[in-house]
Amino acid sequence: MESKKSKVEMLAITRDVEKLNAPTNNIYESVNIIVKRANQISAEVKEELNNKISQFALPSDNLEEIFENREQIEIAKHYEHLPKATLVATTEFLDGDIFFRNPLKE
Repeated sequence: MESKKSKVEMLAITRDVEKLNAPTNNIYESVNIIVKRANQISAEVKEELNNKISQFALPSDNLEEIFENREQIEIAKHYEHLPKATLVATTEFLDGDIFFRNPLKE
């Protein structure tokens, strides 16, 4: 995720519809590809975060005894500063880093 973070805009920007339309010649298909890739990215990030947070969980914890430690706060701050999955997916799509195919067109 770190390599993707460096070249992705952190804010939503206006995109040229023609650039989004160019790879597929169908804007709806392009948006669908971006959405599917964004879902994959968010699932990867969520799994990675859950794995890191699970290292701090103790089996004897109950709801009253759970407290946040410094490491958990730092991990949460790190993931809050990552770019949104849709921005990463859009950048990948425009850079041509996403492989896609439509079986109906083949």
